Amino acid sequence: MEITYASSSSRNLVDSAEPTTTTKTNNRPVKVIRLQQPYFASSTDSSTSSPLFSVSMISKWREKAKRMSFVEWIEVFLPCLRWIRTYKWREYFQIDLMAGITVGIMLVPQAMSYAKLAGLHPIYGLYSGFVPIFVYAIFGSSRQLAIGPVALVSLLVSNVLGGIADSRDKLYTELAILLALMVGIFECVMGLLRLGWLIRFISHAVISGFTTSSAIIIALSQAKYFLGYDITRSSKIVPLIKSIVAGVDKFLWPPFVMGSIILAILLVMKHLGKTRKYLRFLRAAGPLTGVVLGTVFVKMFHPSSISLVGEIPQGLPKFSIPKEFQHVKSLIPTALLITGVAILESVGIAKALAAKNGYELDSNQELFGLGVANICGSFFSAYPSTGSFSRSAVNHESGAKTGLSGIVMGIIMTCALLFLTPLFREIPQCALAAIVISAVMGLVDYDEAIFLWRVNKKDFLLWTITAITTLFFGIEIGVIVGELGFVAVLGRLPGTTVYRNIQQYPEAYTYNGIVIVRIDAPIYFANISFIKDRVVACHLVTRLREFEVTTDGSTKRGPEVERIYFVILEMAPVTYVDSSAVQALKDLHQEYKLRDIQIAISNPNREVLLTLAKAGLMELIGKEWYFVRIHDAVQVCLQYVANAKGSAETVKHSFDRKPSLSQKFQAQLGDNTSSPELAPGDNDSLTSRDIEIVEDRRDERHPSFLRRLLKLHAQDEASSQSEPLLSREV
Repeated sequence: MEITYASSSSRNLVDSAEPTTTTKTNNRPVKVIRLQQPYFASSTDSSTSSPLFSVSMISKWREKAKRMSFVEWIEVFLPCLRWIRTYKWREYFQIDLMAGITVGIMLVPQAMSYAKLAGLHPIYGLYSGFVPIFVYAIFGSSRQLAIGPVALVSLLVSNVLGGIADSRDKLYTELAILLALMVGIFECVMGLLRLGWLIRFISHAVISGFTTSSAIIIALSQAKYFLGYDITRSSKIVPLIKSIVAGVDKFLWPPFVMGSIILAILLVMKHLGKTRKYLRFLRAAGPLTGVVLGTVFVKMFHPSSISLVGEIPQGLPKFSIPKEFQHVKSLIPTALLITGVAILESVGIAKALAAKNGYELDSNQELFGLGVANICGSFFSAYPSTGSFSRSAVNHESGAKTGLSGIVMGIIMTCALLFLTPLFREIPQCALAAIVISAVMGLVDYDEAIFLWRVNKKDFLLWTITAITTLFFGIEIGVIVGELGFVAVLGRLPGTTVYRNIQQYPEAYTYNGIVIVRIDAPIYFANISFIKDRVVACHLVTRLREFEVTTDGSTKRGPEVERIYFVILEMAPVTYVDSSAVQALKDLHQEYKLRDIQIAISNPNREVLLTLAKAGLMELIGKEWYFVRIHDAVQVCLQYVANAKGSAETVKHSFDRKPSLSQKFQAQLGDNTSSPELAPGDNDSLTSRDIEIVEDRRDERHPSFLRRLLKLHAQDEASSQSEPLLSREV
């Protein structure tokens, strides 16, 4: 049995090159478009037709590899060549130099602090910020990411190694170095096998709850330097609190007062650096200021009750092969967990910074670069390193343009190892503890908990369970696994107002300046990164990165413009969105806003629409950019594109003015030929329901807007059950 699609909106049909027929139903001409059956091609026509998606992933990679030039192949393994070949010395060098110096000064005290958190001598923090930085500058693909020791990885190292050996033993240090080698190998393997997508199965709520509890544990673990007595080393809150209470009779007030004062100074400098642009340098100068103040005080008064860092070896680390391989089996779970943290921290912030700076970043290539950096670092006495949120943010805010800023950071660390280690001898340990605490306080994400409670109670429960589990049972927690979602690019079937997948219907045409994307699954934590990557890929070029769709002039309609102005998200198949999806849609809106691209949303169901409204996405995107039908969204967007033809600034100003839908539809009705090259069906008259929407949206602050839109959705659902087969897709 052959299934066909029919549309009553096809008047004045023109002949099509594709096999179509025209019949009459109720005395009205109806165009019938034959359904292609990609999965059940008969043997008789197998030579002329190929199934959809018949090309395997391996075949796609092979074809892509054949198209790559010699230079592109080198850039795969040495991404630094991408910015080296186009480096603008006069424009970039001074900016990269200042950014590298700023973050390098910030890294030196932080590296020593995080090494202490990991249970290691401070010199190993400096080693971890030396070789890995230079290696990552060559093999890493991010131009703003600052790698080195970080608090969360340091806590993981301390947690697992504390149960194997005493931190004062040589075995402890050897195991930390071996762990760097194992983490590097795992990262390289995941990058080469393109397995970076696995981390997408971790919910945003899980990540937030995990980092919040980890920050509390990290802060409590540093309390011993404030209190003046030793406490139990643990990654659980109960043993830490018991140990603090049990030793309260040994409390010393000098380190507590000094540590508290330095912590207050750091927090004030960080706040001023974030809130006032002209004081931005204070955020990076905070750690150095705390160390200098503490050291000067010790030099002047020589307090015996304040513990100092002590002797630090001078000179660069020597090459050595990691040892103690008999402990590899016991270290595998921690190495995998640190690899996951590396993906969350490094790849997450690297992709965000790449979007802000206008270049693309491959997460798998990024993983490979991090892996090589850790492997090489392990041969020079480094423990696991990864990308830092705080230092990367400072690097970006300082204006870093390329990886040269990372090389400058490495040079600063080299100078510190060669010439400055004698000065580090009298640094108070409470000053280093204050640096750690000030860094992790930003990870306590109570705002996220409030947001989840308001938007999605299930995600709030997940956040709470994760946080409690991490606090009371340790940081090795499980995560929930779900299914991936799928995304399709839509085009309009000739002579209809029906929009379908352009891969399934090659005769469907698209519009210049507009990309229509349909999301074919619920959007939640397990698939949101997968979906977001593909939606972002859709607007870049006509040859899409994931879909490999090739279009020519015959499949494009509308004004000829040079870039994309609109991305329309068809959300009819989306039955559910969670807080991770809401956050990702906000990030997507922000990313498109930076590129002067407007998002429009078509036909979300009642539950999805309510969630988006609660989360503030209705106001963020703009109520005038929500539509019941794809065709309505296309018509409005075409008006903007037509006005923007020949002037990119026109659209930017039109966004600011935010004209109502009624004005756009009135302009369309006033001149049906205003949009060039519109196919039959574009100029259909508005129905009473469309006019009702237009009138309700004349003032976007109208209090009944949301209620009316929800009512229309209910009417659509009720009427669709009684309507004949007009545009049903199989």
